[in-house]
Amino acid sequence: MNPNKSSVTAFAFLFLLIFIAACNDNSTAVSTKDDIVTNPEKIDARAGKNLKEILLNAMTNNGRVDDSIRLQLTPLVNAFYSDNQYSTIWSEKEKWHPLTDSLLDFIEHAELYGLFPKDYHFKNIRSLKNMLDQDSVKRMNAKLWTNADLLFTDAMFHILKDLKVGRLQPDSISLNDDTTFIANVYIAGVKKAFSTNQFTPVLNSFEPQHAGYTALKSVIKKFTDSMDRRQFTYVVYPYKAKSEKDSIKFIGTIQKRLNEINCISFLNKLPDSTELGDAVKKYQKLKGLKQDGIISSSLVRLMNSNDVEKFKRIAITLDRYKQLPPKMPEKYIWVNLPGYYLEVWDHDTLALESKVICGKTSTRTPLLNSYITNMVTYPTWTVPNSIIVKQYLPKLKTNPGYLAKLGLKLVNSKGVTISPWDVNWAKYSKGIPYKVMQNSGDNNALGIFKFNFDNEYAVYLHDTNQRYLFKNASRALSHGCVRVQEWEKLAYYIAANDSLNLPVGDSLRYNTDSIKQWIANKQHKYMSVKDKVNLYIRYFSCEGKNGNVKFYDDIYGEDRAMREKYFSDK
Repeated sequence: MNPNKSSVTAFAFLFLLIFIAACNDNSTAVSTKDDIVTNPEKIDARAGKNLKEILLNAMTNNGRVDDSIRLQLTPLVNAFYSDNQYSTIWSEKEKWHPLTDSLLDFIEHAELYGLFPKDYHFKNIRSLKNMLDQDSVKRMNAKLWTNADLLFTDAMFHILKDLKVGRLQPDSISLNDDTTFIANVYIAGVKKAFSTNQFTPVLNSFEPQHAGYTALKSVIKKFTDSMDRRQFTYVVYPYKAKSEKDSIKFIGTIQKRLNEINCISFLNKLPDSTELGDAVKKYQKLKGLKQDGIISSSLVRLMNSNDVEKFKRIAITLDRYKQLPPKMPEKYIWVNLPGYYLEVWDHDTLALESKVICGKTSTRTPLLNSYITNMVTYPTWTVPNSIIVKQYLPKLKTNPGYLAKLGLKLVNSKGVTISPWDVNWAKYSKGIPYKVMQNSGDNNALGIFKFNFDNEYAVYLHDTNQRYLFKNASRALSHGCVRVQEWEKLAYYIAANDSLNLPVGDSLRYNTDSIKQWIANKQHKYMSVKDKVNLYIRYFSCEGKNGNVKFYDDIYGEDRAMREKYFSDK
């Protein structure tokens, strides 16, 4: 192989096709008749000739090499071999390159990286290699060496891609407009592995460098060593309640799942409501639950919570790290919704942490990137339109005095407070031409402190007047904003950071002492943050903690959605 030669423009267009090719293909696969070469000195030349022919056909046959082999990244593989004059790289004169065993070993243990061996031709590669190692006649078949070379190369490119960008977006590679550059990165990775004869350093260079990724990856072996690998039927829930077809399919799936743990004895017919209820009660008794026979979302989540499915959640979480910036800012605020916590990181040091309360499932806290722009002591609260429509408007139509009971006021477009009794509430259904506001004070829903950041969802971080809720284990309770238990520490950190990084000749109108004084005097004050601290609100449902994998509730079903979309066949 010639690692120095490159032809970037030759494969730029081809690489664009990687994720566009259709998944199904009805065209004729390439023939793979025996191609016997008795002289080991000549087998590489014949295999190289086969490479060009097979790849030409594979490019027009959705990656098909034969009935059992389909390349995943055909344009990239073709570009690589074209750049290498269609020479085999994994073997020479019927002897394997040392990296071959390294790659095969990696694929076999790919779970340690949150990957699945089946995604990288593991069975085909192992079978081909064993055949060529053990059968002297098969070893003379140039077509088998060609197929093995293609599979190893395709597998390695696929591994590098999955380590770098993950699997949660099939078109994730297109997020970088410079497709040629990305193609070069993968090809350079393969060339570096061969030029240095080292496999692991190349793989590590493609992985995220985030501490959370490293911590989670480091505990996978302990998890997989004790993993119960029994495959259970996955139950998709909810289903379309008004669809008879979906209802029948759901009952059949539940029945099969209950049969797998001996809670129902038959599969030859669908159970009636009594039989199904009794089977569910058996399962509930087995799990130490209240035996009411009711199928609920929490019951289905428990049915789906086995080690095989948990590993998929680990894989999904590792891929979420690959969606973060390659290098995080020196200082940033990190909110993990399923974990119900906030952290402030300063130069790789955890500066502070806090419990948080996030949005209910019906009013989810959005995932976003932003930065703190300003802070407010004793803020007023403008009620979001969604709350007005869903909660307030129906009650205002029968009792205009409802707002006063909640300590709220009605304000028109000119900022003038008006009486709710003067409004014809019956004419409104989707919104009102007024603001509903709550004055600042200890009873304000935002508490006594608010952190604003640019976003399109009208959410923010803030204190709360319901501080007792931080004692709850499950804290998806807000209308979308994030309530912060240690809001004082966060405010003082931002103030100190602003003072520390103040440009020469500039001045601040606030500091830690002034914040304390304004709070003591219950004053409404606005503070513009100059050294804006980045904010990441994210969804990571597991992490490496104290040598184990710690799982959090999939509160918004984000993992379930990713599992059903990208990992259902794993």
